[in-house]
Amino acid sequence: MQRTVRMIPTGCGSLDKLLSGGISTNEMSLVYGEAETGKTCLAIQCAVNAARLGRKTIFIDSEGTFPSKRLSQIAHYDLKKVSPMITLVKPSTFREQSLVIDRLEEYLTSAVSLVIIDTITSLYRAEMSEEKETTFELNRELGRQLACLAQIAKTKRVAALITSQVRSTFIEGSGEIEPVATRVLRFWADSVLNLRPTSQRTALKAVLEKHSEHKCPVECYLSIEEAGVCDYER
Repeated sequence: MQRTVRMIPTGCGSLDKLLSGGISTNEMSLVYGEAETGKTCLAIQCAVNAARLGRKTIFIDSEGTFPSKRLSQIAHYDLKKVSPMITLVKPSTFREQSLVIDRLEEYLTSAVSLVIIDTITSLYRAEMSEEKETTFELNRELGRQLACLAQIAKTKRVAALITSQVRSTFIEGSGEIEPVATRVLRFWADSVLNLRPTSQRTALKAVLEKHSEHKCPVECYLSIEEAGVCDYER
């Protein structure tokens, strides 16, 4: 009988503390941020830690750029044990992403505890730029995919971790960033983590904007090292 896992740790002490233990099963978590802020690195780290708990991951690589070298750096000492525990799926169009999500339950054996989509908005954004369908139709389909993922997370007792690109917004003259398709992503996500660059080249600011155990945003500082996302040593 497979062990039940309630939390999948990120492996970064300060971030796991912020998340009250890690990425929750039965929930969908959103991680968003600018390029080079560690979104994919963090996703791989969670998959590695799930493997170390004896749990499998389905990793949907919608960017088509899964960094195998990064996996070997993060897993390092037990790569041979970790690699077979991660199933990589690579949809190349937004429609293919829909099909993968629609058939996801067929692949969710009792050994799977984590589903990752990195990034859920990349193919959506590409389709939007080609203007093959209306914005309304694409938004409706993205919402349907997210609803399906949220339902799977809750009924199948798995953690759904999605990453998103960002876009700039201008409010009262100040530039801010938010996830692409922010309204629908924030609606369906149970937790929302924003990874931001800082003035310190090696430091990231992690802001937990939404979480069941925090009424207000909370934050910590992280660093991206060869071994993955780590605590930032000031």
